[in-house]
Amino acid sequence: MVKLIRFTDEAKYVNDFLKLPKLLYSKKTLVQNEKEEKELLLSHHVLSKYFELTKFLVYKDDEPAARCVVTVYPNDNTAYAGFFECVESFECAAVLFDAVKSYAGEQGLERVLGPVDASFWVKYRLKVNKFEKRPYVSEPYNKEYYLRLFEDNGFAVCEEYASNTYTRQPLFGYKNKKSEARYKRFTQNDYKIVTPSLKSWNRTIREIYKLLIELYSDFPIFKSIAEEDFVKHFESFKYILDLSMVKMAYYKDEPVGFFIGTPDYGNILYGKIGLFTYIKVMLKKIRSANYIMLYMGVSKKHKGLGLAMIHTIIKNVNKKHATAVGALIREGKITGKYGSEGIDSKYKYVLLECVL
Repeated sequence: MVKLIRFTDEAKYVNDFLKLPKLLYSKKTLVQNEKEEKELLLSHHVLSKYFELTKFLVYKDDEPAARCVVTVYPNDNTAYAGFFECVESFECAAVLFDAVKSYAGEQGLERVLGPVDASFWVKYRLKVNKFEKRPYVSEPYNKEYYLRLFEDNGFAVCEEYASNTYTRQPLFGYKNKKSEARYKRFTQNDYKIVTPSLKSWNRTIREIYKLLIELYSDFPIFKSIAEEDFVKHFESFKYILDLSMVKMAYYKDEPVGFFIGTPDYGNILYGKIGLFTYIKVMLKKIRSANYIMLYMGVSKKHKGLGLAMIHTIIKNVNKKHATAVGALIREGKITGKYGSEGIDSKYKYVLLECVL
């Protein structure tokens, strides 16, 4: 028997909502941030004031079998469906998606877009290939059959993304003449590309905020947030970043570009951090076999600076004799072509929409 529940903050349903991913994934592939999910479900998250959430659970034979949260923003005609999980059952998915679409229609909204876990600043996109690989840190991870469940219920792909994997390069002798020339051109003309320090991080994160708000504003699902909320949401970053993989670019002392990379922690940051996990995190922070290039932005007035910044990162990754992943790049963006000669393979992701 299949039953749909729409809930608010009832403890049983909150707990069953949080329980479902653990029933679907192994410890090696579970990427659930349970603390953050619970904060969002109970409207205790720093970003909760920006949206309203409506929560759905589907039970099959009295066990949680599917879940979803619909996020609605003021002055936006789109409903965002996220935190989607489901057993491999068309019936359960259909009951859930029918409820989501009915609710969105009742609110006078024009479409449902997903997966979007509440916010651009939390997580979005659906993984569609390379399921044989364990998830890298920050990767949107899901069951392989989810694309079929979305498409069978009236959704179609509307945006595509890719993560480029870069092969390990020879320790000596590797050179990229184009990026090296670009780096020299900029650094010889009033530009500085620097590594921030932990001491300067509070200033750096605010500089990144100002650039990011400007440069990412045309991204699908982007919503602006206040500077203090941004700083609080990302406050833990400084504890996990290898700052040698973070770069700031300045032109005559004005911040004009940023790059944020991190060691690949896989999924070890999502669970409880005991002593053993803490030691693993510290060791990876010192030296990782793989690095994830998470965020990058360059002011539009400084065309070509991005490749100069990437040059410093490529040198650093090669020095560590590591591989890298250029993560979650929107198809068609120039950043997807940086270091193209070293690209080994691509992870692929999508956003889907259902027009009501």
